[in-house]
Amino acid sequence: MHGSAAYPDPVKRLHLLEVPSGTAALQVVPSLRAALAAGPAVLPYAAGTRPPAVPGEAGDLPEGLAVVVGTSGSTGNPKLAMLTSAALAASATATHERLGGPGQWLLPMPAHHVAGLQVLVRSLVAGTTPVAVDLADGFTTQAFAEASRALDGERCYTSLVPTQLVRLLADEDGSEALRRFDAVLLGGAASPPALLARAAEAGVRVTTTYGMSETAGGCVYDGHPLDCTRVRVDAEDRLHLGGTTLAVGYLGRPDLTAAAFTHDADGTRWFATDDVGHQDGDGRWHVDGRLDDLVNTGGLKVAPRLVEEALVEHLPEVAECAVVGVPDPEWGEAVAAALVLADGAAAPTLEEVRDGVREVLPGHALPRRVAVVDTLPLRGPGKPDRSTLRALLASGS
Repeated sequence: MHGSAAYPDPVKRLHLLEVPSGTAALQVVPSLRAALAAGPAVLPYAAGTRPPAVPGEAGDLPEGLAVVVGTSGSTGNPKLAMLTSAALAASATATHERLGGPGQWLLPMPAHHVAGLQVLVRSLVAGTTPVAVDLADGFTTQAFAEASRALDGERCYTSLVPTQLVRLLADEDGSEALRRFDAVLLGGAASPPALLARAAEAGVRVTTTYGMSETAGGCVYDGHPLDCTRVRVDAEDRLHLGGTTLAVGYLGRPDLTAAAFTHDADGTRWFATDDVGHQDGDGRWHVDGRLDDLVNTGGLKVAPRLVEEALVEHLPEVAECAVVGVPDPEWGEAVAAALVLADGAAAPTLEEVRDGVREVLPGHALPRRVAVVDTLPLRGPGKPDRSTLRALLASGS
């Protein structure tokens, strides 16, 4: 059962919100509706886990605060991003405008992360009733297909991470279920072009998303910012995001808030992401990878995402992969790849992997180590757990 508990002063109007998984997640909708209206604000966390610790100097909460949501914690302990009801509503409204109008949403992921939480927020803003996937046995294509049949809205949407899309496309019932959606938002991790091509061939309408807890979820769709979002890069190609969906800052961490959120002279607020990217000639933004994930091999930097896309596109035996840098006595770091094989495929050798992408990658970006894994270790909403992968690939096990 979900529940809430108030924090003592000085943190006022903030309640812990225990969020069950699967169909039971819908039990938190009334609490979320109240938070978006007049409060109290909520801090969601996964049922059965330890409640998040609130910094002792959290102080008074910002005006209009609705939700405090944990970041993915990829560079250390998760931070607590403070989102106002106005930011969440702006995100939901802009999403529906981009997709063609309000609709009914299917929730196939945990609702304490921002991606799942936004499925519920969009439903509340649209005035529609969400449907949740039964996750009692984890995410399964059968449960997804069954839940999709319960949708009865004129327009239907869902939100997935790439691993879920891979599994659904490999299953006939899963593919059929996907085709009924007017849009399938895909985010949480990089979306390989080969995966997007398979989805298009199957008649699935996928919209890639980019965003994070600090931007109330996805704010760049198919490479183009939502109408309420702005994007720019600095001299180091670091992506900065601006607009009405930005978090107020981090709960109890004014130091981190000051470092990540800045103001232009005209008052425009910006959030400095940990990602590098670029804009192509057609105005489409591309995320090349995280600053701290770049592999420095022999003095040359390699963006893991570009290697991952090449491996999935040019090696038919590879269904999914993740690339990291591991210590190397000669090169400083070596490019290493963890591979998930397609059904029935034989594991390629290192030389076969290198030969398969030699014509599309420079020599320094070719993998020097590979390992086959059953599944990619994940953290948060579908992101590869690169720390675990580095340890696995560094050990050679």
